Amino acid sequence: MSQLQPFKVIILGFDGVLGSVLAGALDLFSFTGVSWQRFLDEDVAPRFKVQIASLGGEDIRCSNRLIMQAHCDIRDVTDCDLLLIPTIGDSIDKVLGQNSELLIHLKRLANTKADIASNCSGAFFLAKAGLLDHKIATTHWGYASKFKTDFPLVDLQENQFVTQSDNIFCAAGGSAFYDLGLLLIERYCGREISTQVARTQIIDSKRGNQNSYTNVTLHKPHSDQLVKQVQEFIEANFNQPIQISRLAAMVNVTPRTLNRRFQTSVAMRPIEYIQAVRIEQAKRLLESGNVTIKSLADQVGYDDISSFTRLFKRVTELTPKEYQDKFSRLAI
Repeated sequence: MSQLQPFKVIILGFDGVLGSVLAGALDLFSFTGVSWQRFLDEDVAPRFKVQIASLGGEDIRCSNRLIMQAHCDIRDVTDCDLLLIPTIGDSIDKVLGQNSELLIHLKRLANTKADIASNCSGAFFLAKAGLLDHKIATTHWGYASKFKTDFPLVDLQENQFVTQSDNIFCAAGGSAFYDLGLLLIERYCGREISTQVARTQIIDSKRGNQNSYTNVTLHKPHSDQLVKQVQEFIEANFNQPIQISRLAAMVNVTPRTLNRRFQTSVAMRPIEYIQAVRIEQAKRLLESGNVTIKSLADQVGYDDISSFTRLFKRVTELTPKEYQDKFSRLAI
């Protein structure tokens, strides 16, 4: 069997970066498809090709004075699947001022199909480049006041661990990076691989509020702003009764038009999207192990537990109880 082509990951390196996140990102993605396989004596199959890119390919002086060598020049990077911006470890204003030329390359790569993700104060780079204007984002709570003052056009959700707006992801402070990393690994490689990484790296992935990134694998990038508006409404209100006619009226189109535009943009009808969002949230709740089957249906917007159970089994081929027994993180 031929080996899958690895996804290309670029980690942005700059003077003043937090060394632990720079190295941690390199390790997390580099060993996906490697560590678990070594433990089980299977053939390794790296799922990501990871490179650190700096301006001019110069060495990187981390905030802890560790010197790290870049693999390539960010100016030579024409495409990638994922661009990661690590935490700023030194003074934010100082680092942004000294690395203003990097903003050009962030904007350039944002115009490709790449996913872009920041950790903690790395979101300041994205905001400075104008990539977060009128989008939701998060950062470390300690920087929230400064962020809001510096970038009033950004919808900052500092209480969230991870946010997504189209193809741009942000993680809050410190170890929230691992939640983001596992989520992105799931986005590219599926849940099984993500779970393997969590287990090999001993990462507790059940922390924080996960509602904001329940639907990363569903929310594929597209350009239909009307559909995006409806998606965001569904994702914010999935636990409430949602009628397609009301969704259509909300955006001033007929239900037929809304169905057609959803099919074109996300390859499913609005009712199917609602069901998929609810099922994904149910999976997360079951994986946390902190929910009873009896209360599950109500938490994801179903009054009738029997109809919800039938839908869940049709989608996953498991009952909610079977899914919880198999995937609950409390059992890992």
